[in-house]
Amino acid sequence: MMAFQRSGMRLQFKLALYNTLTKIAIIAFLGVLILISINRISIHHIQQRLLQKKSKLIANLSTAEVNDLLTQQRTFTDYNLLKEEYIILKEIKNRRTPPGQYFSQSVRNIEGQEEEYQILTADFIYKGKRYRLELGETTSTIAQLEHTISVFTFCVLFAGITLTLISDLAFTRYLLAPFYKIIDQKLNKVDDPISFNYQAVKTSTEDFRILDQSISILMKRITDLFLTEKEFIANVSHELLTPISVLNSRLENLLNDEQLSAAGENKIVSCLKTLNRLKSIINSLLLISKVENNQYVKSDNISVKEAINEVYEELEHRLLMMNLKVDITLRDDFNFTGNRSLVHILLSNILSNAIKYNVQSGTIKIYGGYQKENYFLSIEDTGRGMDEEEVKSAFTRFEKLRSDREDSYGLGLAIVKSIAAFHHIKISITSRKNKGTLVHLDLEN
Repeated sequence: MMAFQRSGMRLQFKLALYNTLTKIAIIAFLGVLILISINRISIHHIQQRLLQKKSKLIANLSTAEVNDLLTQQRTFTDYNLLKEEYIILKEIKNRRTPPGQYFSQSVRNIEGQEEEYQILTADFIYKGKRYRLELGETTSTIAQLEHTISVFTFCVLFAGITLTLISDLAFTRYLLAPFYKIIDQKLNKVDDPISFNYQAVKTSTEDFRILDQSISILMKRITDLFLTEKEFIANVSHELLTPISVLNSRLENLLNDEQLSAAGENKIVSCLKTLNRLKSIINSLLLISKVENNQYVKSDNISVKEAINEVYEELEHRLLMMNLKVDITLRDDFNFTGNRSLVHILLSNILSNAIKYNVQSGTIKIYGGYQKENYFLSIEDTGRGMDEEEVKSAFTRFEKLRSDREDSYGLGLAIVKSIAAFHHIKISITSRKNKGTLVHLDLEN
């Protein structure tokens, strides 16, 4: 069976990427939430501290202290050494509004240095006089704290991403190991359904166990169908070819009858041609089926040069009939293990097409050699060529060129394709209408 082509991102990396992105989103959300919460909590804490200072200051205030605090300008201002806190106390004349308090946040310029403060403004009446107390505390510590937490959050985020990605890749690799083992052993390495390994792959994951069982059940069905097809092929070989041979013999005997008329003789000859055509089609289909079912043994040591020379000698009379010039240039020889008779059929079919579809006094070039590490073989003719649609369907069974004669069944290249796949030979066709066709073979080392 053909191995699956790997394309796109593997499941292991998709799972690791999903887990990593999810955790990034969670950590980022929590980081922003922490920063917002810290800002609000810090401001609330400052405000509570200012309220406590206000209550303590008013409770401990005496007339002498008020007089000492208020200067001739009837106000008192005090800043601590680092300008982190300040107190302003002054007497006010407006007695219409009831005493109250409120918080505000503003930037103050103190001795040429701008600082942002959280400010409590409170009015109170003391000894019949109304005073306004303003307490301020800088919020720069909050900004510093937010910066520190932001850096810390970023470091945690980066470390978390790295550790998460590494741990997820390691875990998903361990988790998916049975899955890839199932794919490799139960699909990629299966060339023949009959030799399928039904032994279950060890796994603790129920989903993979179900997958393994499903593949085994499917392969059992395929094996049964495969064996049925083999039996059918054997029956076809016996049930169809034998009667055809009998009919062929009887018709040939009838031709020897002296009393047979010319019209009867023509009809019998036509019947013989039809029988030969049917026999050839059946043999071709049987050959394709046997090749695709691996019913041939690959035990011969095959030389490309020898195989080409054998096919050339076999078809030399056809080359002479069309006055075709053949140029064989094989820089290097290549030896590989395969089935000699099948390789002979493959090369013979390709060269036969190069002769059949060539022009009178045309040319056929056969050349090959090593290209990088692989060996290639090309057969090029100067024949009628094919258009793009014909090239696409060249290997399809019973697909013939529009200009084919009746003796063509459209199975030659289908046989070539099956034999090439059986020997792991890559084959491609390049053709231009009325310019010729090139068949290119890549042989594995």
